[in-house]
Amino acid sequence: MNVDLIRANEMKSVESGNPHVFTLELFQDDPAKCTSAKMRKLGFARAVVPNRISKDAIVLNPFAEKIVLKLDSENALKYGLVVIDCSWKKADKTFNRKYSGHQRKLPALIAGNPTNYAKLWNLSSIEAAAAALYIMNFYDAAYRLMNIYKWGETFLTLNHEALDEYSQADNEEELHTIEKSYFPQAFQEGNP
Repeated sequence: MNVDLIRANEMKSVESGNPHVFTLELFQDDPAKCTSAKMRKLGFARAVVPNRISKDAIVLNPFAEKIVLKLDSENALKYGLVVIDCSWKKADKTFNRKYSGHQRKLPALIAGNPTNYAKLWNLSSIEAAAAALYIMNFYDAAYRLMNIYKWGETFLTLNHEALDEYSQADNEEELHTIEKSYFPQAFQEGNP
């Protein structure tokens, strides 16, 4: 990618008041369907290597103890949002490794992507990034990101009410209450 284009995108991100999105791509899935690669190629994200993740960045991790909240927006704005792109089949092993940054998981959401359509939890990297941005009240950034794909609006439509309420939660207890009201099945045995 052209260095001037990277700098232009960085400036656009900072000027717009939106956090930088970083992707750590582990190349475990079909490259033609890799949403993080497409985010990067179109200038919506930058590649990052594990030792370059800021200790203060928000790192999306489906096995984290804490859930992403609107309170994480300041760290995301200053240090970025990191999406680790891996296969769901290898997620246990991938996230067993310790990555720098503030580890956050997403609350229950339904996938809108064609591969995992309507499945709870099985979001693509772009859906995870957009959901985190939305919850942290970067609504425009979430919509712009999802506009990369034809099915992007489907994800936002499927989860619109839940995302709106998640983005207003002041703490994890509030968010869990909202999550249980929308997705009671998420709390059945065997779910994260």
